[in-house]
Amino acid sequence: MSASPAFKIEPGSPQAWREAFLDMKPSMVPCAGLTPAGWQAVHAASLDFLDKHADEAGRLGWTTLQLFGVHPDLGVIRSDFCGAMVLSGEIVSEVDADFIRFERTRYFREVPGRPKGAVPIWAVKR
Repeated sequence: MSASPAFKIEPGSPQAWREAFLDMKPSMVPCAGLTPAGWQAVHAASLDFLDKHADEAGRLGWTTLQLFGVHPDLGVIRSDFCGAMVLSGEIVSEVDADFIRFERTRYFREVPGRPKGAVPIWAVKR
């Protein structure tokens, strides 16, 4: 896997999200807990999000980890570490300051007890 471009954890970095994510291949599962088919769905949905909603998410203050975070060792197996875009592979239909709406679910930005220590999915070392 090639070195990932630098990314910002703070809000408002849609260009960094795009650059880092575009280095990821849909044929190479990046972390534990994703099947090849699951990763392809997450990859496609994330590209759609980056094209249609990333600028709005950045404007609303969504961070790299709130969108693309995973557990550094267990990947999406620890779903409590996961960002909105890595869980379901569903297409985003709305970005709000407090949640992201998908086809069938919503991801809430602030959840009490969410653990610290997530890393962006493109930074996982496998």
